[in-house]
Amino acid sequence: MKNIQRILFIVMVSVLINSCSTDFLNLTPKDSISESAVWGDPNLVELFVNEMYRGLGHGHHEAELSSMVDESHFIHNYGTNQVVLSIITPSDIGQWNRGNQNAYRWSRVYGYIRNANMFMENIDDVPFEDEAWRERLKGEVYFLIAYYYHNLVRLHGGVPIVTKVYGLEDDYAVPRNSLKECVDYIVENADKAAAILPEVQEGANLGRANKGGALALKSRILLWAASDLVHENWYGSYEQPGLVTIGGDRTAAWTAAKKAAFDVMSLPVGYTLHDELGDPFQDYTDLFIHKSSSEHIFSRYFIKSSGWSDADNNMQSPLYNGPNGYAAWAGNTPIQALVDDYEMADGTRFDWNNPVHAAAPYENRDPRFYASILYDGAPWRQRPTSTAAFDPLNQISIRTVYKGNDTNSEVASYGVDTRQGPQQTWNGGYTGYYLRKTIDIAVDPEFTYSGAAPETPWVFFRLGEIYLNYAEACIELGEDAEAKTYLNMIRKRAGMPDITETGDALRERYRNERRIEMFNEQSRYFDVRRWLIGDQVYHNTKGIVINEFSDGRVEYSVHEVSQPRGWDDKTNLLPILQDEMNRNTTLIQNPLYQ
Repeated sequence: MKNIQRILFIVMVSVLINSCSTDFLNLTPKDSISESAVWGDPNLVELFVNEMYRGLGHGHHEAELSSMVDESHFIHNYGTNQVVLSIITPSDIGQWNRGNQNAYRWSRVYGYIRNANMFMENIDDVPFEDEAWRERLKGEVYFLIAYYYHNLVRLHGGVPIVTKVYGLEDDYAVPRNSLKECVDYIVENADKAAAILPEVQEGANLGRANKGGALALKSRILLWAASDLVHENWYGSYEQPGLVTIGGDRTAAWTAAKKAAFDVMSLPVGYTLHDELGDPFQDYTDLFIHKSSSEHIFSRYFIKSSGWSDADNNMQSPLYNGPNGYAAWAGNTPIQALVDDYEMADGTRFDWNNPVHAAAPYENRDPRFYASILYDGAPWRQRPTSTAAFDPLNQISIRTVYKGNDTNSEVASYGVDTRQGPQQTWNGGYTGYYLRKTIDIAVDPEFTYSGAAPETPWVFFRLGEIYLNYAEACIELGEDAEAKTYLNMIRKRAGMPDITETGDALRERYRNERRIEMFNEQSRYFDVRRWLIGDQVYHNTKGIVINEFSDGRVEYSVHEVSQPRGWDDKTNLLPILQDEMNRNTTLIQNPLYQ
């Protein structure tokens, strides 16, 4: 390959212009850099690795994984409907093939894997004066390779392991590796990264891969590799079961998952749960807003003005997800099934059949509910001038107020944040809820489009997830007391009472705890599949209707919104796109898509 990608063009042109020389006018071509130039300059090699970090993606996109599982409803569709209806096909995988999901898209991820292989083929010949610099970059790329494959494998099962750079003259027909080989390859690269990288990255290297992140990635993939999804037959007859299952000793698999989580917890850096203030609501809120925390293991960082057209770098979550009454787009709106799974403050389940709960459904709930969900009456930031007159209290307004004592009477007002409200009705949500978690209240969504985007990080790995991974492995190994020790650490930070159950009841409490603690962190989609519970959770989308009458009564009723959902076992894994099957005839399609 004579030229490397255009990623370095702006940097190089800036350097050449600032040199006050006219020689740069003679570059041929002017929009790329020769391969020999890159591999001859350690600074350009680092820029090349920097570009590879884009392949990690993040979770602040317009359409999120939460809206492809039982967490939220993406009101603009963008192919999410095909996913939640389980009607995806090898020719149409809906939202999964759109730019918001670049970190998971087959062709995009293999593009980054190609760059990683190119790096590995050349790095030992780069003239570094500082060998520690070379080793650090190697460690980072080992981590990136492991991360790229962990995204592919969790979606598709076994995939081709590619370790060389293919040219135009090469045969691209590379078969899928077994699922076990893929998991082993991810673990191998994570271990290589952990052996090289520092425990934390600081200063100018903040945001680069670190040892904690590599070991956390290992923990996540080994938990997945111990799960029901890859050890039970959910697919019937299939010609190559090794592509989608691992088999073997489940106890050994859970033991490996437990050890991997413990290795993260044991790092000398001393990660701790974020409880700086001792206020469960504020600490859980700040955990996802602050740029640094003792709980963060590996995060991606942003600057305020990162451009509009670049899906990999874009960070405008307040605009994407804020209420329409705040001039925002109401994208990923929490659904009633999620809201109902937040426990009462005393640790009991919320129940619509309990008249006390039904009369005031947002009172006395888990503090994480208030930190994660914007509900009717929730306090929020100052309204924009366009709607300030309708809401002097700056509270989320979902209810319809009637002049009489029943719904046949005249409407006095519609909630400011509804589709019948005074602003951007086309952007109003359907469920009666909006996203609060990961949204910085200090950021005005009205101006994020014009460059005032927040600098809220995306936390890929944090100690809370590792505690949950460890607890799950302990439960499956029959070590209930150990599991509850770490589960209850999380609940203590959340201001919730201890879990005391054992056996199957403990497993159910754990799964709900993980659902709540990890909401909107790109975990639930994969958890539902690895636990094989899709048929239990993919039900038609529901939300809340709130009516207030002149006699002071307020009635809450659950209703279906305009998004039917359904389940098909085939969607435990995504199909390989037909275009990829056509390009590589050795590929075997996933089960139930033939």
